Amino acid sequence: GDIWSGRGWQSAGASLTPTHRAGFCAFYGECGRNPEVNVSLLPSAVPCLSNSPAREGAGHAAGPAALRVPELLPGDGDNATARVCCSYSQLLALQASVGLSGTVLARCPACARNFANLYCHNICSPDQSLFTEVTRVTNYTATPGQEPLQAVLEYRLFYRRRFAEAAFQSCRGVRLPATGGFAIATMCGRYGAELCTAQRWLDFQGRQEQRAGAAADRLPAAARGRAARRRGARWIAPVVACDKRPALARQPCSCQDCALACPVLVTPSGPPPGCSVARASDSGPDLLSPERSRSAARGTTVPRPRGPCLLVAAAVAGGLSAGLVRLQLTTDPVELWSAPASRARQEKAFHDRHFGPFLRTNQVIVTAPGRPGSTYESVLLGTKNFSGVLAEDVLRALLELQDTLAATTAWAPRSGRNVTLSDVCYAPLNPAEPGLGDCAVTSVTQYFQNNGTRLAATAPQEDGDRRGTADWRDHLIYCVNSPLSFKDITALELSCMAEFGGPVFPYIALGGYAGEYTEAQALIVTYSLNNFPRGDPRLEWAQSWERRFLDVVRDFQRRHRHNLSVAFSAERSLEDEINRTSGEDIPVFAVSYLLVFAYIALALGEYTACRRLLVSPGVSLSPCVAVPVARAAFVPSIARKVVPFLVLAVGADNIFIFVQEFQVRGAAVGPGLSRTSPVSPVPRCPLSRARRVAGALSSMPAVRTFALTAALAIAFDFLLQMSGFVALVALDKTRISVVRIYPSRKHKIGVGGPTRGSYTPTWERTNYLAVGVPTYFVTTGGYNFSSANGTNAICSSAGCDTNSLTQTVQMATRFPNVSYLAIPANSWVDDFLDWLSPMTRCCRIHQEGDNKGQFCPATSGQCGLRGCRSCLKLPRRPTAEEFQRFLPWFLQDRPTLQLPSRTGTRTWDIGDTEGHWGPRASPTRFMAYQRPLRTSQEYTAALRAARALAERVTSKLRTVPGTDPDFEVFPYAVTYVYYEQYLTVVAEGLVTLSLCLVPTFAVSFLLLGMDVRSSLATLLTIAMVLLDTVGLMALWGVPYNAVALINLVAAVGISVEFVSHITCAFARSRQPTRVARAAEATVTMGSKVVAGVAMTNLPGVVVLAFAKARLIQIFFFRLNLIVTLVGLAHGLAFLPVLLSYPVPVPVVPTLSPTAQGTRTVCHCPRCPHRARPTSASGGGHDGGHSAGGGGGPGQPPLQGQ
Repeated sequence: GDIWSGRGWQSAGASLTPTHRAGFCAFYGECGRNPEVNVSLLPSAVPCLSNSPAREGAGHAAGPAALRVPELLPGDGDNATARVCCSYSQLLALQASVGLSGTVLARCPACARNFANLYCHNICSPDQSLFTEVTRVTNYTATPGQEPLQAVLEYRLFYRRRFAEAAFQSCRGVRLPATGGFAIATMCGRYGAELCTAQRWLDFQGRQEQRAGAAADRLPAAARGRAARRRGARWIAPVVACDKRPALARQPCSCQDCALACPVLVTPSGPPPGCSVARASDSGPDLLSPERSRSAARGTTVPRPRGPCLLVAAAVAGGLSAGLVRLQLTTDPVELWSAPASRARQEKAFHDRHFGPFLRTNQVIVTAPGRPGSTYESVLLGTKNFSGVLAEDVLRALLELQDTLAATTAWAPRSGRNVTLSDVCYAPLNPAEPGLGDCAVTSVTQYFQNNGTRLAATAPQEDGDRRGTADWRDHLIYCVNSPLSFKDITALELSCMAEFGGPVFPYIALGGYAGEYTEAQALIVTYSLNNFPRGDPRLEWAQSWERRFLDVVRDFQRRHRHNLSVAFSAERSLEDEINRTSGEDIPVFAVSYLLVFAYIALALGEYTACRRLLVSPGVSLSPCVAVPVARAAFVPSIARKVVPFLVLAVGADNIFIFVQEFQVRGAAVGPGLSRTSPVSPVPRCPLSRARRVAGALSSMPAVRTFALTAALAIAFDFLLQMSGFVALVALDKTRISVVRIYPSRKHKIGVGGPTRGSYTPTWERTNYLAVGVPTYFVTTGGYNFSSANGTNAICSSAGCDTNSLTQTVQMATRFPNVSYLAIPANSWVDDFLDWLSPMTRCCRIHQEGDNKGQFCPATSGQCGLRGCRSCLKLPRRPTAEEFQRFLPWFLQDRPTLQLPSRTGTRTWDIGDTEGHWGPRASPTRFMAYQRPLRTSQEYTAALRAARALAERVTSKLRTVPGTDPDFEVFPYAVTYVYYEQYLTVVAEGLVTLSLCLVPTFAVSFLLLGMDVRSSLATLLTIAMVLLDTVGLMALWGVPYNAVALINLVAAVGISVEFVSHITCAFARSRQPTRVARAAEATVTMGSKVVAGVAMTNLPGVVVLAFAKARLIQIFFFRLNLIVTLVGLAHGLAFLPVLLSYPVPVPVVPTLSPTAQGTRTVCHCPRCPHRARPTSASGGGHDGGHSAGGGGGPGQPPLQGQ
C-alpha cells in the first residue's frame, strides 16, 4: 500500500525526471524564491531541476549531524565522502526550518527524529530520484545573460504506507505544553488533532501555502510537494516508535507525549456521593424549672423606684449603642467564610506572598439567542458552520466595546488621580512600563490584534483549481486550531497572536460549543488586572477602573439589548453584591420588623373604642420589644439579619405571655411576674448563651460572629426585660388607671429601596465556559530543581520520571470526572528544557567579538551560524552550574517566531527569579485548568481531589535526594478559600449543635427537678424540629452551607420557644393524669405559643419573600418559614402526645399530713407539683404514680385517658 499527499496533481510529463535509479537526484541547489508564494515566514528558495548523479557532501557533516539523521550520513568517518542531493545552502535552510519544529517536537525525540528523517531524505537523499518525480518547473535566470535554469515548483513523492502511518503515530500524541493541546493540531490544517490522519498530515505538509503553526513554519523548501501512486520505487526508511530510544544517547518519549510509554492506568472510581443537605443533627432546647418558692420570691420584686431604673437602662443601652458610629461591616468574602488559621487561608497567604494575589478577572459574555447561524465554504479549509454570534457585526460591536474600555479613565478619589487600563492591567511581556497594547485581554477579536482593518481584510484565494476570496472567517478557522501561529496559511497572511504578544486559546475566548469552535454560542472577553493586598493604594486604582468597567458594559448591554444578550461581572462584583444586599433589602427588613411590632400592639390591646387605642398596653409596651431588636439590627453582615429574628422569638413571646397573664388575672406586676417566671428568660438565659458560645467554637468566621453576637443580644434581652420592661409595665398600669392619654408624634418610615444592584448577576455564565478557573500546584522552598534527579521528577518530556509532577497531573486530566482537571499543568521546567535543546537554536552563546560568552537571542542578527553555538552541544540535562547560568536568560527571552514557547512569561511562575536554584530553591507553581464547575458539591470535590493529588506528588518529590523533609506541594485556586468550609461544615455542624445538647440537657434536668423524662422529651422534640427542617431544606432547594448553619443555630433558640412553654405548662398542671395535663397545657399555653411565638415571626418572615437578594429569599425567607411552621407543628402536636405517654415504671409517692388538713404531698423529684388537696378516700397521681392511672373518687378521668 502506498500513500500520497494532495487531492490531485498537475501532470507535466515524465521527461522532467527521466532517470529513476539509485545515486541520482531529481533536483539540486537553489533557484531563487518561489514566484507563486508571496509570504513565507522563513526565507526559503526553490530547488533547481537536476536529474543528475548525487554530489559529494564535503562540509555537510555539521548540518546532518545537527539534524540527527544518521541514516543519511551513517558514519562519522564517511561524512567527508558521502553523496547528497542538496547543496550546503539548502542544508542550512533545511536545518533552520526543521530546527523550528524541534521547538515543539523535541519533547519527543523519536517523533523529532522521524519528522527530520522525512524532510531530510526528501531534500538530501542520494537516491532522491527513486521516490521523487518533478511535475512542474519555471524558468529562472540568476544573472542577466546567463543561460536560464529551471526552478522546481512542484514534485511528487512516493511513500510506503507503513512508513507514513508509523511516522504519524509517533507524533500524534506530542503535546504543546503552553496550550495543553497537541502539536499535530497545528500540522494538519482544518482537520485538527481529532480528525488528523497520516494521509491528511502529509497532504498538509505538501501544501505550497502551508505555513500553519509549528509545522507550517518549518517547510523545508518553498516548493510544492505532492505524493502519488506510481510504478517503481517507493521510499521507505526506518521509523522509531515513540516509546523507543532513537539513539543510545536519547530517551524514549514521555507518557505525556506517547501513549505507548504510559503504564497501565486503572480507571479510578468516581467521587463519593456528597451529602445533598446537612446531616447535622442540631439540638439545644430550653428547659423550664418548676414553680418554686424561690421563683415566686424572685418574681414579686419590682424595681423601685421605677424612674431611675428606666433611666439607668436607657443610659446603658444608649452608651453601648454609641459604638455604632464606628461600625465596620465585613464585606470581604474571604474574611466572611474562611478562618485566618484555616489551611486554605494559609496556602493563599503563601501564594500571595511569593507570587502576588491572584489576578482580578473582569469578564463579558456575549450571546445571540435566536439568531440563526450560517455555513461558510472556505477555499482552503473546507465547509464550516458558524453560529449566530460569530458574525462580523457582532465582532465589530465587541471591538467597539474593547476600544471604549481601552480609552476610558476612572477617578480614584483617595489617590486623587485618573486611572487607565494600562495602570492596572496584567501585562506579562512588559510588566515594567505597559502600554494599552501590552494588556492581556483575551477575546476572539485578538486573533485580529483588535484591529478593525484586519477584521475587514479580504484577499483572493486559490487552491489548485478552486478560487475564491479569503476573509475573516478563514483566518478565524485557522487560528482556533493554531493559536500559536504567527502567520496563517491563507492569502490574508495574518498572525494569530494577540496584540499583547501572547496566544489566545479558543477554549478561553469561546464558549458553549459541542464540537467545532466555530459553532460556539458565546464570545468571552476577559480583562485580567493586577491584584494588590488591602492597604495598597493601587488596589483602589483597580477597583475604580472596575467600577468604570461595569458602567461601560452596562451601557453596552443597554444599547444592544435588541439583538444580543450580555452578561458580565467584575472582580469587585461579589463584594459589591454583599454591600448591595446589605443595604438594598434594609427596607424589607424594616417593614418585616414593623409588622411584628404592629401585630404585638394590636394583639395585646384591649380595645373598647377607637379613642382608647393609644391607651392600650399593647401600643404603649410594644416599644419595649423594639429596644433589643433595634440593638440587634446593627451587627455585622449576615448576623444583623438573623439576630433580630432570634431576639423576637426569645423576647417577644415572653413579653406577650406576661402581658396576657397580667391582663387576664388583673394581678399586680410582682405576682404576675412570679406566675410567669417559669417561662421567663431567667432559666433560659444560661441555655441560650451556652448554645451561642458553643457556636463560637466554629472555625467559620460568619458562624462564630453570629454565635457571639447572638449570645450578647440574648444577654441584653434578658437584662432589659428584667429591669426596664418590668418598670415600664408598672408605669403603664398606673397610666391606664388614671386614664391619662399622652399625645404621640407620628414617624414616617419609608419603605422604598434603591433600584437593582450595580451589575447584572451572571450565575448562568458557567454554562458557556469550556474550562474553569486555573489551579496552581505550588512547590514550597527546599527542592533542588537544578539536579538531574530534581528536574526529572518535575518535567514531562523525554527522560522524565513517569510519575513526575507534571506527568501525574497530566494523567489525572484523563479522568476529569474524578480529578476535575481539564487542561494539564503548564511547566516552566519543560519550557526551559525545550529552550535549552540544541535542536531549537533558542539558547545560543556568542563565540566571538565583544559579546563573547554572552547570550545571543534567537532574533539577534548579530550572530551568524558559525558565530554562535548552542548552550548545550547535545540534548541532555543541564548541570547545576548551567542551570544557574541559563535560567535568567530563559526568563528574560521573549516569545517570537523562532521561540514560540512561553519564555519570559514564566517569570510569573517563579517566586524569586533572582534566587538560588539549589537545595533551597524559591517557591514555584505549575498551572492547570479545572473543568467547568457549577455546584458547591463539584467545587468541594475538586478541592478534595486536588489536595489528594498534591499529597501524592509531595510524597514522590520528597524521595528526591537533597529535598527538604518539610518540602510540600499544595494546590491553590482562587475559589478554595470559599469552598473549604464544605469539607468540614457537616462535621462542624454536628459538633457545634451537639455541644448545645449537653448544657441544654443538664440545665433542664436540674430546673425540672431532675425529671429525666421531661428533659429527654424536650430534647427529642427539638431534635425532631431540626431533622424535619433539614429534610424540608432539601425539598425546597435550600443548600447547606455556613449561612444555613447560622440559621440552624438560630432555629435552636426559636424551637425552644415552641417547646419550653408547653413543657412548663405540663409541669405546672394539677390535672390527675398525664393525658389531662397534656391537654390542659396545650389549651392554656398553646394559644399563647401561637400568638406569642409563631405570629411574632410569620408576618416578618413572609415579607422577606419580596426581598431582591436570592440569599435573603433562600436562607431567610424559606428557612425561617420552615423553622416557624415545623416548630409550631411539633410544639402543638408532637410534644403533647409525647408527654402524655405514661411512665412505664410506677413510683409510689410518700404521703404526709399537713397542718391545714389532709393533703397529698409528693416528694417524688419528677412530680411537677408539690402539693394538692385530695378527697377523703385519697387519690393518686397520674398513671405514673398510681396503679389505676386515674383520678380519685371525686375526679373522674378525662375522655380518652
